Amino acid sequence: MEIYDEMEENSVNEPTTDKFTEAFNKYNMKVDVTWVKSIIEKAKKEVPAGHEKETLKKIFSCIDLTTLKPTDNEDTILAFVEKVNSFEDKYPDLPSVASICTWPLYASTVSRSLEVESVRTCCVSGGFPSSQTFFEVKVAETSLALHDGADEIDIVQNAGHILNGDYETLADETDELKALCADKTLKVILETGALGTLDNVKKAALIAMYSGADFIKTSTGKEIPGADPESFCVMCKTVREYADETGRTVGVKAAGGISSVDDALLYWTIAKIILGKDWLNNTRFRIGASRLADKLLDEITK
Repeated sequence: MEIYDEMEENSVNEPTTDKFTEAFNKYNMKVDVTWVKSIIEKAKKEVPAGHEKETLKKIFSCIDLTTLKPTDNEDTILAFVEKVNSFEDKYPDLPSVASICTWPLYASTVSRSLEVESVRTCCVSGGFPSSQTFFEVKVAETSLALHDGADEIDIVQNAGHILNGDYETLADETDELKALCADKTLKVILETGALGTLDNVKKAALIAMYSGADFIKTSTGKEIPGADPESFCVMCKTVREYADETGRTVGVKAAGGISSVDDALLYWTIAKIILGKDWLNNTRFRIGASRLADKLLDEITK
């Protein structure tokens, strides 16, 4: 956001797209595919050695435990929350998940019934999963979720705006929704499977971060292909470059089709290689999952 303000002061009579050109010019916008492949190969080699209980516990603590079914209702959400509430008594030596993530309609249900202080209430918002709705609707939905107790908001970038170069709209929407969230966490979903190229993934990531995103996230997991290691590599590298350029740290979240322990370890290891140990905690790393939690727990406790 700071760089946008500075650019606007210095280019009053210039086209608004110049601020994006200037921002992009601070980075190498051409992704090195060979480098991406080398990181993934390196991470895959480390995965078998990653099945240590302490590592699996840390990954478990980074899960956004998610239910986004069309059949969700008050009863199913309450039952979902109760599983998390009972976890502390059943497994007192294990950390709980990072958050419960569900529809904004159930923000109040989750926040009122959740008893574990460390677990946050997270809601998807902003016309999830496509972002194809009026901005006024996105504002209203996000405001209502926050009012009802959401600690974190996951919004979706409109992938169509990246594909046709309408970066201004993307930036303005994210900036305004972050202003609504204030000190609450805003995660911006890039929907990497719809962007076509890794270069577009980098553009989407930079626009999200310069517009105030606290996390950038791979995917919604709905219809469009979910998380892929290549896009996640690019996201992590862009987060590192952005931190070096601006001094601001942004988290990364992998979501969409991550259901095995090895999958989770692969994304964890990619983050470790590119971003370092400072990102290996739930303030900077998340995994969106539902089935994964039980599989991790089985391996930790067996």
